[in-house]
Amino acid sequence: MEIQDLFIRQRKYIFTLLSLYVLGYGFTSYQSVFAGLIFGTSLSLFNLWLLARKMNNFGDSVVQGKKVRSLGSMSRLATGALAVIVAMEYPDRIDLVFTVLGLMTAYIVIMIDFFVQSFQSRK
Repeated sequence: MEIQDLFIRQRKYIFTLLSLYVLGYGFTSYQSVFAGLIFGTSLSLFNLWLLARKMNNFGDSVVQGKKVRSLGSMSRLATGALAVIVAMEYPDRIDLVFTVLGLMTAYIVIMIDFFVQSFQSRK
């Protein structure tokens, strides 16, 4: 299961980032910035899990010749909307800009992981 291996590796990277964000939250005076990063990145990890699960189901459906459903873009967009609503509701505790940056973390991790893996496969 290559998709599952990708998800596991990318999940480790995101957990590493989350641990750094938690340290930043605990040891700096920028609690709202790191709270936004933690909140956005946590939801980004959830979106990555949804994407991996949907891609597994998508692949299984293609192999079995069944009708192919969507990859769940609407649920990922709803998660993003939820993050923005919560950040706007608590602007003194969660920074909106860093929440949105946190939401993009999984996609940045996917791109970096792709470049690292393609560079390693060339060697």
